[in-house]
Amino acid sequence: MNTLLKTISLTVVALAITSTSIAQKKNETSAAVEYKNKYRAAMQKGDFETAKKALISAKNFIDLAAVHIDTKDRQKTNWLKGEIYANFLVLGMQAQDTNLMKLAGEDAMDQSIAAFKYGYSLGKKMKGDFQESVYRNISMLNNMGNMLYKAEQFKEAAEVYEYQAKYSDAINMLDSSAIYNASLCHEKSGEYLAAATGYATLSKAGYRGTSCAILASSAYRKAGNLKEAKAIVNKARETNSSNRDLLLELVNTNIEAGDAAGAQAALNDAITTDPTNKQLHYTIGTIYIELKENSKAEEALNKALELDNTYADAQYQLGAHLVTWAGNLKTEANQLKFGDPNYNTLLNQSEQTYKRALVPLEAYITNYPNDKAVLTILFQINRNLGNSAKALEYKKRADSL
Repeated sequence: MNTLLKTISLTVVALAITSTSIAQKKNETSAAVEYKNKYRAAMQKGDFETAKKALISAKNFIDLAAVHIDTKDRQKTNWLKGEIYANFLVLGMQAQDTNLMKLAGEDAMDQSIAAFKYGYSLGKKMKGDFQESVYRNISMLNNMGNMLYKAEQFKEAAEVYEYQAKYSDAINMLDSSAIYNASLCHEKSGEYLAAATGYATLSKAGYRGTSCAILASSAYRKAGNLKEAKAIVNKARETNSSNRDLLLELVNTNIEAGDAAGAQAALNDAITTDPTNKQLHYTIGTIYIELKENSKAEEALNKALELDNTYADAQYQLGAHLVTWAGNLKTEANQLKFGDPNYNTLLNQSEQTYKRALVPLEAYITNYPNDKAVLTILFQINRNLGNSAKALEYKKRADSL
């Protein structure tokens, strides 16, 4: 008798458990019917009111299935939850009803992403379904982000692009384009730390070479975090030690930090690591030009030419730099008051600088005789120096081109 009673009791318990399990799977099935059959059909007809009712009903069913022990770890349950919650945004956009998202909760998109991410990790069976759903949401968000960007609503666009990246992450995919767009929008809206974080992620992934490291450093500088700005540039320079833009960013960071010595040390360290690299000396010369360090720029470019006296880029850059410098000296002299004793000194410096410019430019034009811009510069320099015959020769050559 006791054995019979125990058997009956166990059977009742088992039936109760089975009944509960079936009920929860029924919730999953009901959610699928409301979403796949009723909601999608109504959306195809443009019947937004029916679609709204079906989507809310689908949410109620899937919420029950998503928390029950028998169904919460099922791929189908998580896929349905991800789809249903995401479609509150879809319906809201198409019906132009901003209140629809509130019905799913302020964290509806995050819930959708979390469901997709967890469900995707549960196995390969529904891998294609998850990917298709995620790609559809990525496309929708990308279009929305682009619209907001064009409307110059950068803060809102950044949020949309970030959700695009999160959906990609749900299926283990790094959406570099979305992160870049979000970072760009953060920067445009003055959210520099958020921009720096995104750019730094892309730099670590090797996206767009060194440019993202430079963008991250610049954003960190604007956010006032000079330590991180230096760190990310120095990390990128481990594999691109002579990159001009990285060096310039490091120099700018040191200058902004009030560390002029550090800026100079950064350039000196670069030279020390590779003293016979002509391109490195050329790069440092162009950095000094931007920093208005005229003498140091001339010295660095001349060093590049010492290493290779046929280095055309250095010839051109040195000549152009000296011409600009000489012109500035002449302008400075002409702005002095009449009788100022510095007038003749500045004019003499200008003349000597023009003469130095002739050397690299004439070497350059020997190898590139049809460069009209350089021929014109040589005409102007010789005319300023009173070398009429040479000036006329260069003018004729330039005019013939």
